[in-house]
Amino acid sequence: MIEKVSIQAKAKQVTHHYEPKEIAVINDMSVKLAKFEGPFTWHKHDDSDELFLVINGELTIEIEGQSPVHAKENELIVIPKGVKHRPNPDKEVLVALLEPTDLLNTGDVTNEFTVKNIEKI
Repeated sequence: MIEKVSIQAKAKQVTHHYEPKEIAVINDMSVKLAKFEGPFTWHKHDDSDELFLVINGELTIEIEGQSPVHAKENELIVIPKGVKHRPNPDKEVLVALLEPTDLLNTGDVTNEFTVKNIEKI
């Protein structure tokens, strides 16, 4: 059955920073919601691009070798595969992510931020 998804309703189920939740699947891609605040770990994804769409708040992504990129609500940032980066917003931000379903959130790094089993909500 085809149903709509309320991003704001799903966002209430995202309770921890940097723990994305899957809200939809399109072919081999997932739409995930996450709340970010403060510095994440530096990492890269060798085989996939990553899209960040700001739903609420402002997002800063630091990128190796260039100035940080800032996005406000209804703006997005695409990080090409192989580019080392880290989200680092000053305040809490709600972000939708579009990325391959099997993409590890910390890419080439495994640490306390790594979420191996993404919860579907």
